[in-house]
Amino acid sequence: QVQLVESGGGLVQPGGSLRLSCAASGSIKSINFMDWYRQAPGKQRELVARITNSDMTNYAHSVRGRFTISRDVAKNTVYLQMNSLKPEDTAVYYCNARSITMDSWGQGTQVTVSS
Repeated sequence: QVQLVESGGGLVQPGGSLRLSCAASGSIKSINFMDWYRQAPGKQRELVARITNSDMTNYAHSVRGRFTISRDVAKNTVYLQMNSLKPEDTAVYYCNARSITMDSWGQGTQVTVSS
């Protein structure tokens, strides 16, 4: 298991940008899936973006073209660049690391999009 720590959340106006970071306590090089999820009040947690150990990426329809997931293996860190933010992007964002023997979650970071 790796420990995950998210950072970079905050309050931003509609149309603004934020970059979230997910720092892992160990190597992420071989972890099958590194995901960003989010959970808004009263809603289920949803998958926002995924990057695989071969650097393939997938996005939820609602964020495609606005969000970009990336990873820096040397720094054991995964990023989520969020542009053109909308009020409906407001949620707690969680990082998840998953492989056959692992399913680790971070504590989450709050993103609030409001004028």
